[in-house]
Amino acid sequence: MARQVRVWPVIIAFLAAVALEVIPLPELLQSVRPPFVALVLIYWVMMWPERFGLASAFILGLCLDILHGQLMGQNALMFAVVTYLTLRFHLQIRIFPLWQLTMIVFTLLTISALVQLLIEGIAGLPMTGFTLWGRVLSGTLLWPLVLGVMDRLRMQVEHRESTFD
Repeated sequence: MARQVRVWPVIIAFLAAVALEVIPLPELLQSVRPPFVALVLIYWVMMWPERFGLASAFILGLCLDILHGQLMGQNALMFAVVTYLTLRFHLQIRIFPLWQLTMIVFTLLTISALVQLLIEGIAGLPMTGFTLWGRVLSGTLLWPLVLGVMDRLRMQVEHRESTFD
């Protein structure tokens, strides 16, 4: 009989990422805020593709659209594209060494930024400029830390240590 894995610590990780995404920052720091939700989503889609997929990406995107007051569906489409690419290649990329995985995350975040630019261009919104690319670079630099924290959380959840029982 298969052991039941608890998902609530992962949901708390997603809620923490959403909270970090909407905390007000000074204008200077706002332009380099890492895309926490995208990083956490990439990790969990890569490691648990049977539990987290396009539906969870779309729901998270809609939540961020509402919280940021952005065009409805903008983040949902960005997360859906990134999630699809991660799901498509998850078996290959999860065995890469850290530096290659970091480059894959850089590529995924860049694709996400390009989708956002496309959506803003079609909608006739003003372009965000440096803010978008600062987020990509800061997210890429933060990826090894996110990977370490999420790996530790996944190990505790999968092995049912007393921390989460």
